[in-house]
Amino acid sequence: MSLPPVFAASALYDSLLQAALRQFFGRATFETEPIPSLSSDGRLAIEPTNDPSVLSIRWFGSRHVLHVPAKRPFTAHEVRLSRAIGNVLAARYRAIFDPKQMLERGELFRGSIEDRYVAAFLDESAIATGKSSRVDLMANAIEVLRVAALSSYENRAISSGVLILEGEDDLAQPRNVAPDQTYPYSQALTAIKSFYRLSDGIDTVFLVNRNGDVLDIVEVARYAEPVALRVPTAARYRQHALATAGNGQICIVLSPSHEIKVFAEGVQIFSFRNARWHLLDLQAKYQMWHAAIDHEVLAERLFQTGVDLADSREGALFVVLPDPATSLSQLVAPADQLDLVRPSSGTAPTRGQLMHMLRGRSVQDLDPAVFRGLARTDGATVLDRTGRLLAVGAILLHTEPPEPHSTLAVEGARTTAAMAAGRLGAVLKVSEDGLITFYDKQERIWDI
Repeated sequence: MSLPPVFAASALYDSLLQAALRQFFGRATFETEPIPSLSSDGRLAIEPTNDPSVLSIRWFGSRHVLHVPAKRPFTAHEVRLSRAIGNVLAARYRAIFDPKQMLERGELFRGSIEDRYVAAFLDESAIATGKSSRVDLMANAIEVLRVAALSSYENRAISSGVLILEGEDDLAQPRNVAPDQTYPYSQALTAIKSFYRLSDGIDTVFLVNRNGDVLDIVEVARYAEPVALRVPTAARYRQHALATAGNGQICIVLSPSHEIKVFAEGVQIFSFRNARWHLLDLQAKYQMWHAAIDHEVLAERLFQTGVDLADSREGALFVVLPDPATSLSQLVAPADQLDLVRPSSGTAPTRGQLMHMLRGRSVQDLDPAVFRGLARTDGATVLDRTGRLLAVGAILLHTEPPEPHSTLAVEGARTTAAMAAGRLGAVLKVSEDGLITFYDKQERIWDI
């Protein structure tokens, strides 16, 4: 006996929902329970709970419940993303049983469905209301950059970008573009060789209105709002974040490392790398880091250095010790402790002399570029909570050898050192693949 189409579609879309939730909410435990359902009309509901660490989503005859640790409840961005995923899937489900919607909203089924989750997050009300929006445009813009990432120009990697306005024109500098000169920002552009030279995504981007028409090619810095950013951003993309601060604009960039970065609301919201989308949730994660360090200047400097190094695909390891008098000797050998280093009496310069010049210095005393250079040194940069340098380029001691089947036994050297140092202080690890990880109290707190 064949399954009626409506129930087959319900099962398919419920499985798509589960796959999306597992992809974007890897930190959560996931369970599904059947519930009575009198209809299969595609209505999806985010059910309220009294526990901020529990997210309940009801669809068809199932309730999907996600749990995260109580001390790290779901953030506003995570709840918003779950709603965006539900809106996309519910809109697609309704359309397949409504020929009129299928005809009018064919864009719902084009491109990667994950791109539409991202676009729906950025313009949350659009899919739920069915009104004209920038969701289709943003999903299409992402697809353009996906195609560009697979191309090269004169044997060089391509970078590009687009700034999407909230309205139909740039209010600060209106364009008088003749109707016969307008063209859409679409995949057709990727077939034109010059497309890859006109915008590098770092200094220049295509300027596109909410209808998808290309208005100009502009310098990103011109659109930077004169405001303070809520979260430190990689220096190379600071202007992109500022260009979206408080104005409803969206900036989507393909970086030279073939990462797609999405900026909105004055911060980078999403990253597409290693073949999958990541919700960065930078503001919530930065607040956790700031609280652990408990020193505003130090927290900002280390985070800023970390994102800059991650952007340039360089590794680093920062350790902040709350009680160095007790813990420094457990973590750093005497030869690497700056307070114990003595310059050589010989004529040839030594590493001891090189490092001795850093004795007593703090992060606040060093120029940002100098500190980035120190952080790139093989080994760890160890500091106290005031920012005073305790060790630079130190090979950390593991006071307890890993058990044969422990997590430490299968990790790389930098990760192993970070996890071990996490017993004694707050640790920020930057990997050469661009991943930033925060460890504290022997726990992996977050990844960016």
